[in-house]
Amino acid sequence: MDIEETQRRLQSLTDRAEITDLMNRYVRSLDDGVFDEEWARAFHTEDVTAEMPIGTIHGRDALTARVRRGMALFDRTVHLGTNYVIEVDGDRATVRGAQLSTHVLADGSGPGSGSGSGSGSGNVFISAGHAESTLVRTADGWRISASALRIAWTQGTPPRLPDDFAAASPARATA
Repeated sequence: MDIEETQRRLQSLTDRAEITDLMNRYVRSLDDGVFDEEWARAFHTEDVTAEMPIGTIHGRDALTARVRRGMALFDRTVHLGTNYVIEVDGDRATVRGAQLSTHVLADGSGPGSGSGSGSGSGNVFISAGHAESTLVRTADGWRISASALRIAWTQGTPPRLPDDFAAASPARATA
């Protein structure tokens, strides 16, 4: 193996490690509950497009506002992302992975909801599916420029969306 091949392989491994770290940090950040400008810049490009079960959002500021508002429907969450398949092509990459999300509904957002232990069947909502993302290499590292969450199944009753929240979305929440 010559030096150029070694450098190419090293860059490929570095890119994959950085992308995996970004995706893991992003999924983990959903449980931390701090959705501000710094959070958004750490993960997304300014012109990001995100397709979610509650609608498609364009732009980092709009995405931040929607995530903040959507996550407020839950008292606690645990998001797991895994099985990433990463394809890198220069300064662009695609990632497909599995996502399992457990949500404890906030007070008043579903039957049997409350801020108790979450052991009641009425206040826990689970969704599972696949997340597909396009990433670009920026001066600050890899960032998500587009994403789509495709829900395969759910368990429990989803939260009730406020009327104005649903009206701004092309689709009602199923996850």
